[in-house]
Amino acid sequence: MIKLIECPRDAMQGLPGFIDTAIKAAYINQLLQVGFDTVDFGSFVSPKAIPQMRDTAEVLDLLDLFNSKSKLLAIVANTRGAEDALQFDQIDYLGFPLSVSENFQQRNTNKSISEALITVEEIQNLCETKGKTLVTYLSMGFGNPYGEDFSPEILASFVSRLSDLDIKIISLSDTIGVAEPESIRSIFKTNIESFPEIEFGAHFHSTPESMKEKVLAGLEGGCRRFDGAIKGFGGCPMAKDDLVGNLATEHLIAVLENKGHELNLDKNEFSEAMKLAQVVFG
Repeated sequence: MIKLIECPRDAMQGLPGFIDTAIKAAYINQLLQVGFDTVDFGSFVSPKAIPQMRDTAEVLDLLDLFNSKSKLLAIVANTRGAEDALQFDQIDYLGFPLSVSENFQQRNTNKSISEALITVEEIQNLCETKGKTLVTYLSMGFGNPYGEDFSPEILASFVSRLSDLDIKIISLSDTIGVAEPESIRSIFKTNIESFPEIEFGAHFHSTPESMKEKVLAGLEGGCRRFDGAIKGFGGCPMAKDDLVGNLATEHLIAVLENKGHELNLDKNEFSEAMKLAQVVFG
């Protein structure tokens, strides 16, 4: 079964103009009616680092989860952020960005990889205590733009460390849009076969021209969990000066349905979300 994760947080976080809290909540509430498996709605991080997300707790208070089957995911960058997020029963998943790149780990969370791995363990322990699930994003999961070593073996060593911590979900992130179909296919196939206890997801950033081949390669490699953002808005503001957008959810849906996958989405609610996205993002 395919799981779709809609990422309004990722779409909003790099925007320079602050989006009003009520507008954020209205948009996310609309997304909650579509039928996505999970909505990545906000983050508990330093407001200095990501000013757009400074109102995540206030947004959460405005969300209506009564008729939604979607789960909520919040991104955290340290143990304190995890402790803050875990105060809210509505949140099902915490997401932490662990990087295969030492350079990007410093840029993204102001930590070394070794320090970040300690943080992962601390957050995992907190999640287990609270009955929540940690989703670990392996940033730069398909290549490295900083001249550091990268190989499938290096990536697999990170997955092995996370497996030892009993991490159940790992999302492999093409943070700057460099992944090639053959490496996507091979990396997913190898890791899914080697670590059957882990659910692997794909968090691709891509130009519109290459998104279809990346999704199809992920499917062929065995991936059944895909992140997207309506109209492809967003990107990682910590990665490069030029943002590479998210997969456009509407195109992701089309590719998956064309391959015969039943997504069980409410298309009328999705159409309303598309209209509202145009208002939110302009």
